[in-house]
Formats: sequence, structure tokens, C-alpha cells
Amino acid sequence: MATEMVAPELDAAQQPIPSYLIYETLNGRPLYRKGYKDVLANRKTPGEITGCRYLQAIIVSALYLYLGTQTDRKKYWVVTNEPGLHIQLGDNLSNDIAFYLKQDVTVKGKFFDVAPKVVVEVDIKVDFEAFPAKAMDYVYEKTQAMLDFGTERVIWITTQSRKVLVATQGETWLTLNWDATIPVLDDVTLTIADVLTEEGVI
Repeated sequence: MATEMVAPELDAAQQPIPSYLIYETLNGRPLYRKGYKDVLANRKTPGEITGCRYLQAIIVSALYLYLGTQTDRKKYWVVTNEPGLHIQLGDNLSNDIAFYLKQDVTVKGKFFDVAPKVVVEVDIKVDFEAFPAKAMDYVYEKTQAMLDFGTERVIWITTQSRKVLVATQGETWLTLNWDATIPVLDDVTLTIADVLTEEGVI
């Protein structure tokens, strides 16, 4: 009796990776969404990896609402929902919260193409296998790319370690605890622990 032949499964590394699994392109290379290999191996659906964890979502929402009430809304757009930032050909980033001067922005295309004044990021949403030192290499490289593009300050919040990286143009980068008071822009400051305590998150 003839034996039925079963085609071998393709290794994830051998499969073409669809564009919807790309989260960002940074310094000319694609960065894939965390969990993309599980999608390629049919262990997860695309929908299971494209959303952020509930804690990240709550924190981003709480910070956005707080910062939106503290900021001069006639002067700035305060945007969220991972707005795209086009830096140059082949480099397209996403941000959790970004502050743009309204006078610099022309509402038109798919991505913002001017530097935000300030960016706030919460955790990491990419698979960072392309970075030798893993998570921190990605954080540093993306932060530097935004500063080089003209962003004045990048604030990066990590939920597991409860630390915050503050990178400001022309200044030493700082790693602080959540209870530190952080300058955001103009006279707006942020104490992450206070905001999240008031919201009942911590």
C-alpha cells in the first residue's frame, strides 16, 4: 500500500514574512512584532500579537489623559494610538504618545514627517533578536534615531522594572525610578507613580 507523503513544515526562518508582521523599520531594517514567529508557526493568530498587553494599554491611556490636560492644546497636538513617524526612506517608527507643535504639522498623509517635540514610549513591542544586547540596544538605537531626527526628549517607561529612561537633546541620558519628577515639555512635568496611583493601577 502506498504511503501518503506529507510535506515538511517550513521553518519560521525560511518563510517569507508578511508585511503586517512588521512593526517598524529602523536604520533600514524591518523590526518584526513580538511573537511573529508564533504566527508563522501557526501557534497564534496575527490578532493575538498586534494588540498590546492590558497593562501597557492602561498605562498609555492614563499618561495620555494626564498629559493632555497639562499641555497647551492650542499649541500642541498630543497624539496616541501608535502614530507613524517617517524619518527617512526606509525608516518608519511608531510612538505610544507624541507631542507635535501644531504649526509644524500639515494634516495630510499616512505618517508624520516632522520631528515630534517629545515622545513617550511604554515597553517594547518588537522582537529584538536583531540586537546583540537585546532590549536595551533597541531602546538606545530607536531613541538616538528620534533625537537625531530632531525630537527634543524621549521618555521610555518600562513596566517590569518600573524604571524610566529620559533622553534629552544635548544632555546626559538618565535612568530614574517611577517616583521621580520628570520634565516633559515647557512647564509640564510627570511623576509616573503619582499618575498611576491616582488611576488605581499601582
